[in-house]
Amino acid sequence: MTNYRRLRVPGSTYYFSACLADPDSSLLADEVALLRHAVSLCQKLRPFVINAAVVLPAQVQMIWTLPDDDADYSARWRQIKSTFSRHVPMPVGRSASLQKRGEKGIWQRRFWEHHIKDADDYALHDHLIATAPLRAGLLRDGGDWPLCSAYKRRMRFNASSVKTTDQAPSNPNLATAGNATQMA
Repeated sequence: MTNYRRLRVPGSTYYFSACLADPDSSLLADEVALLRHAVSLCQKLRPFVINAAVVLPAQVQMIWTLPDDDADYSARWRQIKSTFSRHVPMPVGRSASLQKRGEKGIWQRRFWEHHIKDADDYALHDHLIATAPLRAGLLRDGGDWPLCSAYKRRMRFNASSVKTTDQAPSNPNLATAGNATQMA
C-alpha cells in the first residue's frame, strides 16, 4: 500500500476535495441523499465536524475539524467513498483492471487535503467552497447553490429582514455600528 506524505495533526482543521473518476458525471448531485447518508454513517463511527461543504455534480469539497485525539482522515474518506460506491449502480464501461480488482471505479483513487493553518487560511478555503458552484459554471452566484453550506448560511440570515438606522462601521474590526458613530 502506498504511504503518502500527509500532515496528520490530531484536532486540526482540514480542507478536502474528492472527485469522481468521470468528471462529466452528475452522480454526486443526483445521489446527494446517499452521499449525506455515507458521511453521516462515517461521523457516527469516526466523529468529526463539518465546518463547510459543497457538493458539485462530480466533486465534493469539505472543511473538517477532527477530534483532539485523532488525525486519521484517510480512513474517514475511505469509508465515505466505499459506502457511497456500494450503493450506486455499476458504471458502464469499467476497465478490465477495475473488474479484476472488483472495484466500481466511481471515485478517483486519491483526494486532495490541505491543513488549515490560521483564520486567514480558513477564510480562503471557506471562500473556495462558497464560490465552487460559480467557478464550475453552475450559477452566477455560488451562494445560490442548494448543495453548499454558503447557501444554508444565506437562508439562515435573510438580509432583507434586518432593519437598522445606525451608520455602518467604516472599520470592520469594530464590534457594532453604534461604536462607529460614537467614534466618528
